Amino acid sequence: MLNNFQEFYNIIPILLIGAGFLISLLIEMYFKKSDVILPWFTILIFLAAGFHALYAVNSVSVIFQNMLATGGIVNIFYIIFTFGAAIVALLSIDYIKKYGTYFGEYYILLQTSILGMMLMAGAKDLFMIFLGLELMSVSFYSLAGLNRKRLKANEASLKYFLLGAFATGFIVYGIALIYGTVHSTSIDMIASRFYELSSDKLFIAGILLFLIGFSFKIAAFPFHMWVPDVYEGSPTTIAGLFSTGGKAAAFSAIIVTLGVLFTGRIGNILMPYLAVISVLSMFYGSIVAISQDNIKRMLAYSSISHAGYLLIGLAAGNSFGVAGVIFYLASYTFMNLGAFGIVALIEGKDESNLTLKSFSGLASRYPLLAALFSIIMFSLAGIPPFAGFFGKYYVFIAAIKSNLTWLAILGVLSSVISVYFYLRIVVLMYFKDAETDLKIDVSKTGLAAVIISVLLVIIIGIAPGTIIDLIAFFFK
Repeated sequence: MLNNFQEFYNIIPILLIGAGFLISLLIEMYFKKSDVILPWFTILIFLAAGFHALYAVNSVSVIFQNMLATGGIVNIFYIIFTFGAAIVALLSIDYIKKYGTYFGEYYILLQTSILGMMLMAGAKDLFMIFLGLELMSVSFYSLAGLNRKRLKANEASLKYFLLGAFATGFIVYGIALIYGTVHSTSIDMIASRFYELSSDKLFIAGILLFLIGFSFKIAAFPFHMWVPDVYEGSPTTIAGLFSTGGKAAAFSAIIVTLGVLFTGRIGNILMPYLAVISVLSMFYGSIVAISQDNIKRMLAYSSISHAGYLLIGLAAGNSFGVAGVIFYLASYTFMNLGAFGIVALIEGKDESNLTLKSFSGLASRYPLLAALFSIIMFSLAGIPPFAGFFGKYYVFIAAIKSNLTWLAILGVLSSVISVYFYLRIVVLMYFKDAETDLKIDVSKTGLAAVIISVLLVIIIGIAPGTIIDLIAFFFK
């Protein structure tokens, strides 16, 4: 009886999101003021799940006949997903009305996507990863094209669906090859036999196909081709979710499946693949972002370069590298949500005010927005003392510890390139005269979400050691 109660207690975050989804359906169907109730109910559900995950972070267990893990690293990912989603929901309250997409399904799909992410992070079986991936992906495809009247939204949804389905094919084929050699889909079984099977070409082919499929999901070069168009065409708040929650969920699936490679107990046979796509992603994203005139496309290419930095931590193949990746994901989630949140506030009806020149002279007219955006840009560029600096610092140190100093040096060079296009926004806001007659009806809820994101970026930057120690404690 006690064990059953403990299992129930440990999966409360998943139960909360699942129950919230069902209750949200009833609210949408039966309440006339569902447009007022549903967003706040969604935020409440996310915060409740997130705070429970934080409180129960030490309740490490494996339940449902070794299908699902709870506590530790899993709960840290839950915190990233749910707090990030709460900020997205807060940003969306006024934005989706301006964008023309107020449907109750918006918040319901947001909840189901987070449920999928949580299943991926807690998976102890490959089929659980696949279940979570499909739940998240189908929700994302729908969210991208929720406004059927906008051609760019339709294009974004269709491109995301076609290329996402293509990537899923790689993952499923990889799972089939892994099952064919291990005779099990249990992640613990795969980990225990990894060294023994590392000479089996069929097994390695399965692992590579699995990793290639998730390389699409994390938007690493050369599997990035969907990113700029999908981010540009999707609602800005949802593009923020794609670039943060979606990326974090994909990395969580890689970490839980191939965790044995990142503990230092056996050699990281995937290091060459991870190092190569890391370098290509960093430099491609940083260089191409310089030429972008649309702020959402610039942030899309920025997302590709950040995927490259994150892959450095995995290429390092040690537990410190994985801790650095998870810390980076937490920092990046709030940095990017803050960036997309400010873009959503400034964006006008019919997708206006999205060019870089729209930000010219912003400091003289909206000083608070300019100050908040500047902090976000400094953090994304990796300038201390903000969270972005420490995220890069930890993955670079992990690479040096694994004798991949050359990879860390290339990461620093890519960061130097990226400083140009991030600080260009700051220069436009503070040192250029306005080129357009920008009028913004600043949403109070949207502004609150951005302020919360910026405060979290500052707090993580102030106390990085505490957070990295907590993560490293659970990943040994």
